[in-house]
Formats: sequence, structure tokens, C-alpha cells
Amino acid sequence: MNSPSVSSHPYFKIHPGQLDAAQAVLRAFVAKTTTEPGCCYYEFTVDGDIVFCDEAYTDADAVLAHLANVGAELGETLKVSALTRLELHGPAAELDKPRGPLADLKPARFVYECGVQK
Repeated sequence: MNSPSVSSHPYFKIHPGQLDAAQAVLRAFVAKTTTEPGCCYYEFTVDGDIVFCDEAYTDADAVLAHLANVGAELGETLKVSALTRLELHGPAAELDKPRGPLADLKPARFVYECGVQK
């Protein structure tokens, strides 16, 4: 059985004094993402100066569509933070699709092994 989705987990370290600016951009990310039919869930959590985005999509094509949709917001985020880690989780065939487009971000790839779906 394959995992039903592809999840993406970026971690950002906010530059000193930029937390308010970063939080404003997070709301813009959420507003744009609500229009995406391939998004299963999308949320941000914050621990001090670390921002984590927990997001899942129906497939890798939806991940790539999301990145195209929020390109401007990602650019703004990278002005006030550094991407410290990016993980992609899902079926191997799906994780191969964004390999080229995300190569510069050097994502860690976690291939779905097994689990419970409800």
C-alpha cells in the first residue's frame, strides 16, 4: 500500500529582530494555500526563532503547484530567515518528481515504508 500523500517539512531560522516580519509572511502563505485543491493540510508552528511548516499534498504535482503558488512569499521569507532543513516524505515514485525542481534546496527524502490510514 502506498502513502496517500506527500508531505513537506521546511524549517526556517528567523534572523534576529525579524520574527514579526516572518509571522506576517506566514499569514500570507496560509491565505494563498487555502486556494490549492491538492493541499491536505498546512500549518505553521514556532519555537523561539525556529518556524516549522507542516504540510501535506495529494501528490508531488500538488507540492510543485504549491511552490509555484507561494513563490513570492517564499522569497519574502528567505529575506528574514534561512531555510535550515527541508524534508519530503512519501512514496518513492512521488519523491522522484520534485527531485530536479527542488535540487537547490537539497531536501532530505524519506520514502514511505508502512503505516495506518483511517
